[in-house]
Amino acid sequence: MERGKNRDKGEAGKQILRAGLRDQLQRTKPTAPPPPSPSPFTQSLTMARGLKKHLKRLNAPKHWMLDKLGGAFAPKPSSGPHKARECLPLILILRNKLKYALTYREVISILMQRHVLVDGKVRTDKTYPAGFMDIVSIPKTNENFRLLYDTKGRFRLHSARDEEAKYKLCKVRAVQFGKKGIPYLNTYDGRTIRYPDPLIKANDTIKLDLETNKITGHIKFDVGNVVMVTGGRNRGRVGVIKNREKHKGSFETIHVTDALGHEFATRQGNVFIIGQGSKPWVSLPKGRGIKKTIIEEAQKRQEAKEAPTAA
Repeated sequence: MERGKNRDKGEAGKQILRAGLRDQLQRTKPTAPPPPSPSPFTQSLTMARGLKKHLKRLNAPKHWMLDKLGGAFAPKPSSGPHKARECLPLILILRNKLKYALTYREVISILMQRHVLVDGKVRTDKTYPAGFMDIVSIPKTNENFRLLYDTKGRFRLHSARDEEAKYKLCKVRAVQFGKKGIPYLNTYDGRTIRYPDPLIKANDTIKLDLETNKITGHIKFDVGNVVMVTGGRNRGRVGVIKNREKHKGSFETIHVTDALGHEFATRQGNVFIIGQGSKPWVSLPKGRGIKKTIIEEAQKRQEAKEAPTAA
């Protein structure tokens, strides 16, 4: 019996000793140092670093008409006067549209010889964004082209005479006052023109001389004037404004009638005034902005096929 009691006392003493050692170890255990603060270098590795430099071909705008099997990438437009999805880079104009170059490097060599002008200024950037109403000039070949839309919403390089290539039409985005009360207006292609005519308001169109950069005329945004649609499903169609529907707090709707009497509607932001009354101030591409139905297009193709056989 005494041996059993002594054994129990020894076990209890060992447990007390273990508990005391455990507490002592926890008190003397060193605390972990705080994590180091991230350096600016490591922060920059995880943050975005500016604009994207590449554009996948499948993400490119459909109106560029690039083939899917022509490579993985497409030319990404540079920052410029037109939006990336509403422009045509110079490389596509020279290589895909005009066929003056076969490869990417040939386009660079043409541009670096300063042969290509956009709105009267030499452009050497291969991805410079040319847009609606811009004049692309090549003095070496005595050619001028105005960028317009066809009725399918694709850019059309419309040949322009030398007299017509000296000016362009610009849509007015806003008219404001700057420092010292100086009035100025902003155009759709990023221009700022000071001291405009007081009659010019937002959504009007001005005629701009490309040599002097001065306004030589303007057209009011009124019912009865001819317009070209620059956005939406009716892009490229030309017609006369029939009436305007104003919706407070929402988009203003414009009803347009084309030369054949077909009526369609679009938002105010998609409309670009191109002439006074029913006469446009610029020459229009083939078809003159009149959209045909699928059946009419099929009949036209059939007549074109039958014409050589009849001859």
